[in-house]
Amino acid sequence: MDEPFSGTVAILGLGYIGLPTAVALATRGVDVIGVDVDDATVEAVAAGRIPFVEPDLAIGVSGAVGMGRLTATTTVPEADAYVIAVPTPFNGDRTADLSFVRAAAASIAPKLRGGELVVLESTSPPGTTEQVSRWIKGLRPDLAMPHEDEGVPDVHVAHCPERVLPGRIMIEMITNDRVIGGVTPRCAARAAALYRVFTQGEIFTTDAASAEMAKLVENASRDVNIAFANELSLICEQAKLDVWEVIRLANRHPRVQILNPGPGVGGHCIAVDPWFIVGMAPELSRLIRTAREVNDSKPRHVAEMVLERAARFRQPTVACLGLAFKADIDDLRESPAVDVVETLADLAPELDIRVSEPFARELPAALSGRPNVRMQPVGEAIDEADIVVLLVDHSQFTSIPRSRLEGRVVFDTRGAWR
Repeated sequence: MDEPFSGTVAILGLGYIGLPTAVALATRGVDVIGVDVDDATVEAVAAGRIPFVEPDLAIGVSGAVGMGRLTATTTVPEADAYVIAVPTPFNGDRTADLSFVRAAAASIAPKLRGGELVVLESTSPPGTTEQVSRWIKGLRPDLAMPHEDEGVPDVHVAHCPERVLPGRIMIEMITNDRVIGGVTPRCAARAAALYRVFTQGEIFTTDAASAEMAKLVENASRDVNIAFANELSLICEQAKLDVWEVIRLANRHPRVQILNPGPGVGGHCIAVDPWFIVGMAPELSRLIRTAREVNDSKPRHVAEMVLERAARFRQPTVACLGLAFKADIDDLRESPAVDVVETLADLAPELDIRVSEPFARELPAALSGRPNVRMQPVGEAIDEADIVVLLVDHSQFTSIPRSRLEGRVVFDTRGAWR
């Protein structure tokens, strides 16, 4: 086993992965400098506050800042290790947009003195971690980088993808196994030493491209399974069957475990990562592409079902409950719930749409400014609605008694009110 990690860590990106990683390290005695381009995020973290909702994160940030182990800045500092945890969205053609990763690498390059570790945590297509090494080399030709040969480089570069579930990040970041891929085996070993600071799960080292692909495969696998459930829901709807009952009965088989359907698939991982695989091998990834298309089509289908019933009312009011991509979090990234509301507003601009989202204070950019969409507390939204659409199974919604829904058309896309 390599020497334990010691030194200062700079984490670029204080979002849903970067900030919890910073806390995990800082609360275990490592000096961490969080870096973000957003002034409000940096200000909040520097004051010991959290910029988003995640259980157990607030006390961790407050404690780490109070101990003097965690600071925040908008400027990349000199450090012994750098963790890149920036977004990797997709372009209009569904290929990976690596501009944030490249910008992070460029900001690190001038600070390198030799001996540092650079870890890419951002989910990326195979080859991205090696590309980070090449980008740094292009800016710092004086440094020996690991993609050049397997000797002892001046800077070690590795990939360690996150594998956590929003709402359980602080637990799973510690307890889950980790896969670490190095541009060389020596790079993987150096990165493993860093993650052993807080990881209680087993650490598996491999090459960088295999680690990158493994993360994509994890999420593509879930996407395919969800697509099966969503496609099944469409079939059962046409056959006038209760899909939830069908799945419940099928799952009584000891080797069957069908997932639950929903209004689509959201989040930055499952809704995005499979497209990176499709982009790598478009002619071969037929099943993965089809799963993405099935799940991407579900929000419009839900909206069209609602509009079909709304046509029976003279001036209907529709209450849409939830905007997050999953229950009891505030993450709206790639949320199918947002897509449903946006589609309703686009297809029926005369429709009166009330939105209730307990984890958001205002409408997201995709919905703001629309005259027929406004936010409202859940009780008021239901009271004034002709149609109620449950899009997210927040606990605040699932606990609503059925008596509150009497006399209204109800669309339960999560099966929570069956």
